[in-house]
Amino acid sequence: MLLCGYPLRFIKMKRQNVRTLSLIVCTFTYLLIGAAVFDALESENEIEMKRSLLSHEEKIIQKYNISDDDFEKIRENALKSRQYRVENQWKFVGALYFSLVVCSVIGYGHSTPKTVPGKLFCMIYALVGIPLFLIMFQSVGERLNTFVTFLLRNIKKCFRLKNTEVSQTDLIVITLFLSTIILTTGALIFSKVEGWKPLNAFYYCFITLTTIGFGDFVAMQRENNNPGYIVLSLLFIIIGLTVISAAMNLLVLRFLTMNTEDERRDEIEAAVAAQNAVRLEGDVITGNGGVVSNAQERPEFQEVLSVCSCSCYKWRSPKDKIYNSNPNSNHISPFIHSTANISKEDDLSDEAESFLEWQRTKRASF
Repeated sequence: MLLCGYPLRFIKMKRQNVRTLSLIVCTFTYLLIGAAVFDALESENEIEMKRSLLSHEEKIIQKYNISDDDFEKIRENALKSRQYRVENQWKFVGALYFSLVVCSVIGYGHSTPKTVPGKLFCMIYALVGIPLFLIMFQSVGERLNTFVTFLLRNIKKCFRLKNTEVSQTDLIVITLFLSTIILTTGALIFSKVEGWKPLNAFYYCFITLTTIGFGDFVAMQRENNNPGYIVLSLLFIIIGLTVISAAMNLLVLRFLTMNTEDERRDEIEAAVAAQNAVRLEGDVITGNGGVVSNAQERPEFQEVLSVCSCSCYKWRSPKDKIYNSNPNSNHISPFIHSTANISKEDDLSDEAESFLEWQRTKRASF
């Protein structure tokens, strides 16, 4: 049984392995679907925009009689000057915004270091700042989940609900609701201040808080920004990333909980299989879970011991009734069942009496 049970266990894949393989397949399938959809949505528009821009360039070149080399220099100058449209990009306020973008791994790309010392310091600064910010966001997110749990539990107690426990699903719903509020509020503010369309403003908020950071829309890229607006933009990133981190914590915790439950279930199944197994090297597991070593070498156990692992059979007193595990056998099994309802006048065979006498002798020797 033991040698036959383990191969079946190894053949059967664990739930964790199946889940991991499913995640890998779903992830790559999701990438392929995204590529197909973006290709269908953006490819034709890209070709049309390129054709339109090139046509407009040709008109400008012909109108002002500009050579191709000069026009290329003008194009490069326009691209490089984009990040310098705002005055004092690297003054304290702009540098603070850049530092936040670096440490929060958003990376808009709207402003980048140009000097050698600046590039070296940016790399060293990111090596320390990124782990620090991630740990901070995770820690604050956990505290937020704890506070929400406390708040929901007390709300349920106020309404005198029978079940006052707060599940992970409840927390996920609350954090997603808070994330939606932050995204919507930020979109309304940036749409009004920056003059963006509502969809573009919501798009900017989503790309920012998910740390994708394309950089096609960046806040505070105007002259004479209001100090209150600057503080609001910084707080939006910090608070929004904290709430998003809380939601990510719950999702990761839920996945780890599923793996832990599967591992515990596998351990229980393995323990049951080990308890019910019989080692074929000569050891026999008795009905009460005990193991008789080298049973094949002990003649007194060769025919009377059974390998049944039923836990309802245990060694009892000589007054207990004897049941034979094999009705066709001439020997009596040592599985003894409790006989509280059996009277003393029950007739026992001579073979049973002799076995009980042998059992008392062996029990005394043990």
